[in-house]
Amino acid sequence: MKTLIIVDAQNDFMPGGSLPVPDGDKIVPVINRIQNKFDLVVATQDWHPQNHISFASNHPGKLTFDEIKVEGKPQTLWPDHCVQNTDGALFHPNLQTERWEVIFRKGTDPKIDSYSAFYDNDHLKSTGLAGYLKEKGASQLFFCGLAADICVYYSIYDAFKEGFACFFIEDASQALNIDGFEEIKKKMAHLGIQIISSEEI
Repeated sequence: MKTLIIVDAQNDFMPGGSLPVPDGDKIVPVINRIQNKFDLVVATQDWHPQNHISFASNHPGKLTFDEIKVEGKPQTLWPDHCVQNTDGALFHPNLQTERWEVIFRKGTDPKIDSYSAFYDNDHLKSTGLAGYLKEKGASQLFFCGLAADICVYYSIYDAFKEGFACFFIEDASQALNIDGFEEIKKKMAHLGIQIISSEEI
């Protein structure tokens, strides 16, 4: 079963949001155009409590994008974003959601960040997405969304580790750090993850 995973296409990651991805809104018409090419469409949604450990505002004296240690592991401090029940956590208003079968929320635990759609950053807690996809009979997973170098990449990596055939739709995704993303694309290619355009689906 050919499955599309739309990662975090939310207002706070769009231009004008609290953590904007450059040209993030340009992916919306591409995602809308390709959805009918898939048997199953699934979305993920960053859904943070206000007291989330990754927010710089919850660490007095620290600045946005500082790095701290949490349980001995590095944690980037982000602007408050995708806070539960705020407009910033909503999906882009022009995104067509009619074909979405289910939405998986992540980042709900205030004590740990969760970039991947499958697990938190310590791999302690599963979102249930892998089991859901396997039960549905999904075999080929096509990923798009925001940000390509963070949540999309970590989702693809975990999906690959779970044994799925993974594809990255480059023109339906945008990176927060465009320069650094070139290295991440090399990592994906090395793993055998196919980098494609929407026209190749």
